[in-house]
Amino acid sequence: MSNETSTPAPAATTGLRESKKRETRQLISDHATRLFMAQGFERTTIAEIADAARVAKKTVTNYFPRKEDMALDHQDAFTAGLADTVASRSAGESALTALRRAFEAAVAAQDPVAGFAGPDFSRMIDDSPTLSACLRGLHDRREEALADALARATGTSADDITPRTAAALLGGVHRVLFGRIQELTLAGRANDDIARTVADEAARAFDLLEPALADYAVA
Repeated sequence: MSNETSTPAPAATTGLRESKKRETRQLISDHATRLFMAQGFERTTIAEIADAARVAKKTVTNYFPRKEDMALDHQDAFTAGLADTVASRSAGESALTALRRAFEAAVAAQDPVAGFAGPDFSRMIDDSPTLSACLRGLHDRREEALADALARATGTSADDITPRTAAALLGGVHRVLFGRIQELTLAGRANDDIARTVADEAARAFDLLEPALADYAVA
């Protein structure tokens, strides 16, 4: 065995390599999503995606072990979003207040992560049993992450019923509102119109939680 140590790659080289990986990943995801929207998720093959992106099939599966991950490629941001909002809430702010404020900002910005993904993308998900099931799983994972964040925020154990119940209530409102944005998008409503409608409906939805959670998990 040699005593020589390998020389670490220069930071610039490492950075360039990582940048190239991100570009390739995004390229594959973009072409895959375009094909999914044009011809349906279930009918699109890995070979077609590889051809469109001009990469090998193995490259596609190396970057995306599951086909659905190419269509729903912002999963980490989605599942961590509510938990991150609770963790970064301002002093004196409850979890409910922080989440309500963040949702209002997302609606005002017409954020795709909140559901403003456009009619073609929304129809792609609605038409695909696989993607619809995957989306339900992401909502579940987001609620679980929120429960963990609430447990940490209140100093209780992860299996305590209170943070889990609070997460179910808060996550449920977000799930309903996400579905509402999808529903209005599929009905042909413009994003500005959807944002106005959902802003009003969200106010009423969050108001329902105020009696139970107004003073819960205050920073």
